[in-house]
Amino acid sequence: MRVNRTLLREKIMTILYQIYIYRKDNIKFNVNDVIKENVEIDNEFVNTIVNGVLEKEEELDKLIDKYMIGWTTKRLGNIDQAIFRMSVYELLYCDTPNIVCINEGIELCKKYSDEKVTGLLNSVLDKIYDLEVKDE
Repeated sequence: MRVNRTLLREKIMTILYQIYIYRKDNIKFNVNDVIKENVEIDNEFVNTIVNGVLEKEEELDKLIDKYMIGWTTKRLGNIDQAIFRMSVYELLYCDTPNIVCINEGIELCKKYSDEKVTGLLNSVLDKIYDLEVKDE
């Protein structure tokens, strides 16, 4: 069975959210086990983004915070943190077309967050694209 990337991004968001909750509650976990609980088959896209976000979390937060005026990533809810980090990670490190990265992040945010956070994500992703990605 082939699963589309939109659904996989939703799974990635769920996996990251679950990991953030485990960390907050000091629950021991194995990243690969959390992935397997949420995705039935081994999927390179999911593995790459989940492990990449976790590996580069501090770097992603610094970049996101740079473009959030009067706000920080740590002040966002766990779902919002997952969406912001995975969207920025995919924009920077994956071969997904930039417009797809931005649109998919915004659609996830519309579904799982509120208008203000969605607007903030849109703004941050646009700035990162214009100032960090576009000229590369």
